[in-house]
Amino acid sequence: MGRPRQFDEDGVLRTAREQFWATGYAGTSMETIAAATGLGKGSLYGAFGGKRELFHRVFDDYCTAAVGSAVEQLGGDDDQALPRLTAFLLDHARTSAEPGHRACLLAKGAAELAERDDVVSARSRTAFEGLRAALARDLAAARRSGDLDADADVERLAGLLLAVHRGIEALGEAGTDEAVLLGIAQAAVDGLPRRTR
Repeated sequence: MGRPRQFDEDGVLRTAREQFWATGYAGTSMETIAAATGLGKGSLYGAFGGKRELFHRVFDDYCTAAVGSAVEQLGGDDDQALPRLTAFLLDHARTSAEPGHRACLLAKGAAELAERDDVVSARSRTAFEGLRAALARDLAAARRSGDLDADADVERLAGLLLAVHRGIEALGEAGTDEAVLLGIAQAAVDGLPRRTR
């Protein structure tokens, strides 16, 4: 029978995530992670497999948390659906404009690896679909409450808002001014088809 692990697995995964997030997959080695965690490479390989498997674990955990956060922020009563959506996009714009803000690991991992890593590609698509579905549910709630036109196609609108959300992130990473990002977010909300009262 093997010896029980003598380290905090969650802590090691957090440290590995920060390393991958800071230097990317290609710029991170198991030696770097071993040094950051204080573990030997043998312990890392034994617990998580190689670098690819460790990144997959970190990436999956991050995607799960990111989608869960969006679901929580966009969930609630129908009559607050549009204000929730507005706050979700505006808050994202503000965060994306903060000095030193890092693009989310989902975006960075997908950009670096999705083309050549089927696991990252599939997990990215699942995460983006989870975000789109959360937006669609909120838009459907806004439609039920009468804030959106009864004929509004919430599935197509959710895809558009997902593209706006991800675009804001990319523009923020490039240093775009907060006022511009807030204007984009507000324009996306203002452009939704409203019910004629």
